[in-house]
Amino acid sequence: MRILVTGVAGFIGYHTAAALLGRGHEVVGIDNLNSYYDVSLKEARLAGLAGRPGFSFEKLDLADRAGMERLFAATRPQRVIHLAAQAGVRYGMDHPHTYVDSNIVGTLHVLEGCRHHGVEHLVFASSSSVYGANTTMPFSVHQNVDHPLSIYAASKKANELMAHTYAHLYRLPVTGLRFFTVYGPWGRPDMALFKFTRAILAGEPIDVFNNGHHARDFTYIDDVVEGVLRTADRIPGPNPAWSGAAPDPATSSAPYRIYNIGNHSPVELMHFIEVLERTLGREAKKNFLPMQPGDVPATFADVDDLIADVGFAPATPLDQGIARFVEWYRSYYGV
Repeated sequence: MRILVTGVAGFIGYHTAAALLGRGHEVVGIDNLNSYYDVSLKEARLAGLAGRPGFSFEKLDLADRAGMERLFAATRPQRVIHLAAQAGVRYGMDHPHTYVDSNIVGTLHVLEGCRHHGVEHLVFASSSSVYGANTTMPFSVHQNVDHPLSIYAASKKANELMAHTYAHLYRLPVTGLRFFTVYGPWGRPDMALFKFTRAILAGEPIDVFNNGHHARDFTYIDDVVEGVLRTADRIPGPNPAWSGAAPDPATSSAPYRIYNIGNHSPVELMHFIEVLERTLGREAKKNFLPMQPGDVPATFADVDDLIADVGFAPATPLDQGIARFVEWYRSYYGV
């Protein structure tokens, strides 16, 4: 089938598009190739997709309403996997408008395209950051998430609310996926693994926030893609047991579902660094710093619903995932 993938030059978008092409689907990819991080890395990802049977690409900004309307009318995708977003927690401290333009206005244009062109299923990327000030672990999709701690998290929660509204008003089947700290080959340079690897190999100190007391549910990219594909294949329907008297945030009387995609095994940041040091064969110089605004001390995914509905849970061990990333990094940068 024809599937539109937004953010196709991004980390998760690239891997998802490659997997879809491998399954024989036609992929229409869009990306604005912005300069939030190294554009050449995005172009290299695209080069890995270009020329593959069934792949087409258009440089397009989600916030371009006319461009998005034209794209949907011209391509008429059967499904949409919406992964494009302005990412990053700290960047939002000084660039809040970017998150509104990309994540909120852009998502509205995706929703409108799906509504007007008969898309059978929209899968969109949310984030573990929506759990915000929640402290009950593991984070469950059945918890209330009304206390975001960053503009990025607020924009992702807004996406979930917007998607539910379209599911309710127009019966558009939508599935939201809360990703937990995704890592692996072709990863983002603003993420910890990439920054730590680059600094350690260069003999430079790494910034260890919250004095190393963070814990993260690091989730390997292949597991994330498998979760995306499995949930995309499961078109949601209304939950017949849903009740407005005791509303379940993860389901609805509309065709709407929310899932966590995480490794359900949080790792202390210092252990994460130790694994990376062993893999690189070098010890890191550490610059211990306090927790940054917008950060949360820990993330931990409850994936029971994912297992129950699609029979899958991420399980790649951290040492394997880091080794694969380091192998890619050394090859790509010739280190």
